[in-house]
Amino acid sequence: MEGGTTFHFVTDGLESALEQAFKAADGKDVRIGGGAAVVRQCLRAGLIDLMHVVVVPMFLGAGERLFGDLPMDGYRVARRVSTDAATHLWIERA
Repeated sequence: MEGGTTFHFVTDGLESALEQAFKAADGKDVRIGGGAAVVRQCLRAGLIDLMHVVVVPMFLGAGERLFGDLPMDGYRVARRVSTDAATHLWIERA
């Protein structure tokens, strides 16, 4: 891919994917991309230190709740930027 970005699809679980990512990152940040299910799995496992959430108001019907029944104790909104199109939230481990 242009710019040197490489994607690897891992099918043997979250722990294996993160182990491979941390090894490849060699001490640098690891970023996780995915939908609500991936984020919820990582939050449930206590694996997220910082997340950037973009809230875009759209009328699409019922959506999946990102935080739902997950306890968010230990996290705080560190930064918030709102525009006419979206609200950006940086949520970090407190």
